[in-house]
Amino acid sequence: MFLSTVTVKVDDDLRRMREVKINWSEFIREAIRRRVELEERKKAAEKLLEGLRLRRCVVSTGFINEAIREMREAR
Repeated sequence: MFLSTVTVKVDDDLRRMREVKINWSEFIREAIRRRVELEERKKAAEKLLEGLRLRRCVVSTGFINEAIREMREAR
């Protein structure tokens, strides 16, 4: 797996993070991963809603409730 380098600037106050003994790289990777997944879900939901508004697609009964339940359980 190839990893890219990303640089983040923090103010002097946040430099206290050095005192916290966690793997900041992994923490930030996971935060970015979660945010990208969230944005992808939002985009898919917007696309689905637009299709419903234009009556291009039909959602089966219970699909929305099931999808919401799955997202909540995944948290």
